[in-house]
Formats: sequence, structure tokens, C-alpha cells
Amino acid sequence: MQGKRYILVVLMGAALLTSGCRSDSVVARHEPVKIEETDQKGIMRVTLEAKAAERLGIETARVSEETVPGKGMRKVIPYGAVMYDTKGEAWTFTSPQPLVFVREHLVIEDIEGDRVILTEGPSPGTIVVTVGAAELMGAEHKYGGH
Repeated sequence: MQGKRYILVVLMGAALLTSGCRSDSVVARHEPVKIEETDQKGIMRVTLEAKAAERLGIETARVSEETVPGKGMRKVIPYGAVMYDTKGEAWTFTSPQPLVFVREHLVIEDIEGDRVILTEGPSPGTIVVTVGAAELMGAEHKYGGH
């Protein structure tokens, strides 16, 4: 009786091991991020699935245009929207469409607390990423091959 149980257990184990091993099965690879070239050299477009953006905790704000005493009208972004590359250049990620992000170069005139005053950067009203930009840059460089 014990020998029959042993054979039954071995046969059940073999059936379980081979049940999912078909040679014609294809495993689809899930990619929560898509990286595409833009018309700007070295700048990639990062597109996230909604769930990926949620997991990263992506938050945004709009570029404002404000009167800065002694300087006139300037573009202003939150300090959280600024990133620096390994060369010390300042960047931000804009969001031209929902879940689409493109890195844009900044020229910073001044930093006042949490406000960054720009001489060059995105136009007023443009959406910039204030939380999750470092992860977007990592995705852009890892998957974009830079």
C-alpha cells in the first residue's frame, strides 16, 4: 500500500511540474514605463502607466509668472521641481500630456526659500513634476541608454 502511495505522489508531482511547461507558450513582458526619443538630442520622452505614476507618487505644479522685486516678471517653479545632473546642470520634468514626461533645461536666477526664479525654462502654465522626478530621470537614463 505504501509503495502505491509513493508512485501516486511521484506521478502527481510530475503532472504538476509539466502542466505549465508548454513549449509554445509565450510570456509577455510587462513594461510600466515606455521611453521614446524626442527631437532634442539626449532628451527622452518618458510615458508611465497610471499605476506606475501612482506607485512613484508623482506630484506636479504649474510654472507661474510673478513679479520679482527689482527683477520684473519672472517664471517661478517650486524648488522640488529642480533636479541637477552629474555636471551640475539644472533640469525639470514637464508633463505635456497626462502620464507623459519630458526633461527640460533650466537656468536659475535665484532661489528664495521654496521658490526658484528662472531666466530660462518652461513657459508659464506648463506642468512640472515636483515629486518623483528623480525616478523619471533614472528611468530615462536606464532605459533610454544615456
